[in-house]
Amino acid sequence: MRKFLMTALNTVALLSIASVAFAAGSYSPEAWGAIGLTSVAAGLGLGLAAAGCGIGQGLGLKAACEGTARNPEAGGKIMVSLILGLAFIESLTIYALVVSLILLVANPFVG
Repeated sequence: MRKFLMTALNTVALLSIASVAFAAGSYSPEAWGAIGLTSVAAGLGLGLAAAGCGIGQGLGLKAACEGTARNPEAGGKIMVSLILGLAFIESLTIYALVVSLILLVANPFVG
């Protein structure tokens, strides 16, 4: 029942978003401006990257705590792997920040 409910809610959400996309007219720079759309894209991209990395870090920390609780002698090796994994996950957010800053500072869409 839960799987069906999630499928139904996802379908409704996708259909509501698709109707807005198909109803949209052509792009006019006067309406939004190139810097406005780029700012929205940069903010949305960075927000999604931060949310995804936060979820990934939380799941990694959860797994490390469970692993240490099951086998306390392996705590040192688990901690080293955890710190390395968290650094890799955090670097993805920094990459998204760099791309967002490049879009905002060196905007290729502004003439």
